[in-house]
Amino acid sequence: MISTKKDIDWSSLGFGYVKTDYRYVSNFKDGKWDEGFLSTDETVTIHESAGVLQYAQTCFEGMKAYRTVDGSVVCFRPDLNAQRMADTCMRLEMPVFSQERFLDAVEKVVKANLDFVPPYGSGASLYLRPYMFGTNAVIGVKPAQEFQFRIFATPVGLYFKGGVKPISLRVPDFDRAAPRGTGHIKAGLNYAMSLHPIVDAHNQGFNENMYLDSKTRTNVEETGGANIIFVTKDNTVVTPKSDTILPSITRRSLMYVAEHYLGLKAEERVVPFEEVKTFKECALCGTAAVLSPVGRVVNKDEEIIFGMDKMGEITQKLYDTLTGIQMGRIDAPEGWIRKIK
Repeated sequence: MISTKKDIDWSSLGFGYVKTDYRYVSNFKDGKWDEGFLSTDETVTIHESAGVLQYAQTCFEGMKAYRTVDGSVVCFRPDLNAQRMADTCMRLEMPVFSQERFLDAVEKVVKANLDFVPPYGSGASLYLRPYMFGTNAVIGVKPAQEFQFRIFATPVGLYFKGGVKPISLRVPDFDRAAPRGTGHIKAGLNYAMSLHPIVDAHNQGFNENMYLDSKTRTNVEETGGANIIFVTKDNTVVTPKSDTILPSITRRSLMYVAEHYLGLKAEERVVPFEEVKTFKECALCGTAAVLSPVGRVVNKDEEIIFGMDKMGEITQKLYDTLTGIQMGRIDAPEGWIRKIK
């Protein structure tokens, strides 16, 4: 499928960076944010001793814009991304970019890059990456005083290659385990610490790592790039409860869909790893992954097989309903969809 305005083969897009025309930039200095502007320059120039380089004072969000069945362009629950980023900024001693300005910046970026929003039915979307980082020179261990907030956009396809083919997980050794979050920080902050485990997992033939809680190493938490949901034999949808995992917008939306659209029982609770073998379905969920089925989980010499060669019955219903809401085929709960055009 080829766009008539941009020479992009939408159907073959992976999850990678494609330069678009505009990105949003706003700078914080002397205690306040400037008005912000759209830029055609994708490069960032900062001081060699900038807070982000020396002490990694930075955070980001991930979200998508979609072209719906009626030709509209929308974003899915961007207010929750704005709130999650605000929570993270407060935890990291960074200035909050208000929800009003956040949503306005999202709208500006999407409208400026409408030609990069993939066609309805292509399976692709326009991924948006809002992020913030300390820019002024910092050499002592202290917060930066100047920051930059930016949003760039890039059209993307599936996060996991192979479509709906079930992926494989492994529980990594304790000394290599690194979850995305720390304590009550509300966004993905420790991705750098998860890079070695994910590369090692790929080298061992696995798609991702399933992390257990750091205290007891017995309870399921999340993977390096997505949250986890399970389906019990009586069709209850279960997701791990923990203060140390990323509070996924997609996950909470799926749990709502399970209960209010599909009439299923939905539970957020502690999930002992020993219970995983009793579930009939497992899937990863997130903005990038949406909902990807898991075929097997390996923990040392133990292998758990879910016996699926495609999306499971319940996870397929969850996927179809959530994407139906996002694409305008199914009526959305109030406030879930923000129309851009």
